[in-house]
Amino acid sequence: MAVLSILCYPDPRLEKIAKPVAAVDARIAQLVADMKDTMYDAKGIGLAATQVDVHERVIVIDISEERDDPLVLINPELVWTSPASHLNEEGCLSVPGIYDGVQRFDAVHVRALDLDGKVRVVEAEALLAVCIQHEMDHLQGKVFVEYLSPLKRNRIKTKMRKAQREDAR
Repeated sequence: MAVLSILCYPDPRLEKIAKPVAAVDARIAQLVADMKDTMYDAKGIGLAATQVDVHERVIVIDISEERDDPLVLINPELVWTSPASHLNEEGCLSVPGIYDGVQRFDAVHVRALDLDGKVRVVEAEALLAVCIQHEMDHLQGKVFVEYLSPLKRNRIKTKMRKAQREDAR
């Protein structure tokens, strides 16, 4: 197991569209294990492979209080979304310290492979639904700040670049 480096916005690698996983094999199992370690280490509730510079359709999520109930979604696809949506306060491990409102569906159904390569459908609402939508955006090369106004987005970009320069010193 390993803790991987998380890409920070506005790194252009976060804009890459993830490719489908061809086979759920030992390599993917290792990636999932490393992603879980990385997510837990960073105190996050979700992580997409894109965020660790692996451009394949893999997501790990754990919204449990005990941090012991990870959900693994391989090649996820939304198969249903609720008609209702609401504004949620979101943050992101790739945009540390930034939180803002994003409109998301209240509930979603997502079809994906699990670590055994079996197809499953997850019916999610509330925080889990928001998290799934957020992580699936990453697989499409989209970071949550792209939902914000151009002014807010540019301010965040400037702030993130400044923080990265200071970290590099």
